[in-house]
Amino acid sequence: MLKEFREFAIKGNMIDMAVGIIIGGAFGTVVNTLVTDMIMPPIGLLLHGADFSNLFIVIREGVKGAPYLTLADAKASGAVTLNFGVFFNALIGFLIVTFSVYLLVRGVNRIRGEKPDAPAPAAPAVKECPYCCSTVPSKAVRCPACTSQL
Repeated sequence: MLKEFREFAIKGNMIDMAVGIIIGGAFGTVVNTLVTDMIMPPIGLLLHGADFSNLFIVIREGVKGAPYLTLADAKASGAVTLNFGVFFNALIGFLIVTFSVYLLVRGVNRIRGEKPDAPAPAAPAVKECPYCCSTVPSKAVRCPACTSQL
């Protein structure tokens, strides 16, 4: 059983998957930083200085009463909050990751020569008789020239 597990773990697909997961985790970190540090500040500036990471609704107040200026203040006082700004940041990060993966797959398909959503080639309307080499309709079961069974 240990030998089988070792063979399974060393297979090329398993190693490729592990590398993909590690790179995906690093990519997620980069995208998270891109969203929180590069994309959200200009959006917040356009919306008159709104900081989405600090948008929350207090469900139950903590030890120190409201108002809480930041989400960190609310959490420090033990308040129960609904953090929709953090969710909004995560949603934008998800959309960026999804779009990046789409572009990556699209680029790989172009390199391979595959066209996305390309229609399947139509079946030929005619075929050649293997006996007399005449052209026969593709649905025919007998050759009209030599009467051979196709």
